[in-house]
Amino acid sequence: MQQSFYIYSNGELKQKDNTIRFLTEDGEKKDIPIERVSELYIMSEMRLNTNFLNFISRYGITVHFFNYYSFYTGSFYPKETLLAGNLLVKQVEHYTDTEKRLSLAKRFIDAAADNIYRNLRYYNGRGKDLSGKMNEIETIKKEIIKSKTVAELMGYEGNIRKTYYSGWNIIIDQDIEFKKRVKNPPDNMINTLISFVNMLIYTRVLSEIYHTQLDPTISYLHEPGVRRFSLSLDLAEIFKPLIGDRLIFSLLNKKQITEKSFTKDLNYLHLTKEASAVICKELDNRLHTTIKHKELGKNVSYQYLIRLEAYKIIKHLLGEKEYEGFKMWW
Repeated sequence: MQQSFYIYSNGELKQKDNTIRFLTEDGEKKDIPIERVSELYIMSEMRLNTNFLNFISRYGITVHFFNYYSFYTGSFYPKETLLAGNLLVKQVEHYTDTEKRLSLAKRFIDAAADNIYRNLRYYNGRGKDLSGKMNEIETIKKEIIKSKTVAELMGYEGNIRKTYYSGWNIIIDQDIEFKKRVKNPPDNMINTLISFVNMLIYTRVLSEIYHTQLDPTISYLHEPGVRRFSLSLDLAEIFKPLIGDRLIFSLLNKKQITEKSFTKDLNYLHLTKEASAVICKELDNRLHTTIKHKELGKNVSYQYLIRLEAYKIIKHLLGEKEYEGFKMWW
């Protein structure tokens, strides 16, 4: 079974026959069979060369890099092997056609808003008074379909998230003041945690897109730009509430992550190595959790739901089936 590998110790990565060899600064050695690896997460200073990149590229392994502060810095995205010129043309066509682009963007936001609402409903049913927040989001959600531009749509999305985040102090059991979402850089431990988990979701979506024929740089909700895989941002909007936010609530309410998980002198900007490892482990556990898929009639993992979402977009672009974003039903 393939899995994600997270590397926290400084050292060197190289090819050794048919394995990835990791050498730590202390001289310890670990060999990982290449067939077991789906993607690599480099969470520390690491030396590697082009021979190593050529080796993992042959196996379609993406590599995601994070810096000392647990900020995502970039990905190594191997050469595409599942090329489809017709699909690429359709992707571009749906971006350049204002109506087609807006239609897809609305579906992303509609699904994301629905998943956000269900998170609030889940905790509201467990004694947290979130009914006011739910009503606000329901009201804003009705405006999504009326949006005339992507910019207007993003405004509604921003208002939904602002309302959603204002309920986090009610959901989270720890005594942590969280007023608003701040990104660059995060200004407290909750924002640091959100940024880190969101980037993990983004990179996981990117890895799943790689295994389809979609071009990850052509997007519909987020503007395609330089140095980013913007289609991953589009799809991540759907899965952040379902996978990322629920993970954050669980980590905080079970006290797996506390103030001690951050460097106080850096204004809680930096996650400790131990805390980062806990988050990654719990995320992997969640991604491998299975649910009974309503349409397929079989159990699929949360991670495979991401791949299925990419396939649904392909069918939409090719005119085979109208796309509807994934919405929780539980």
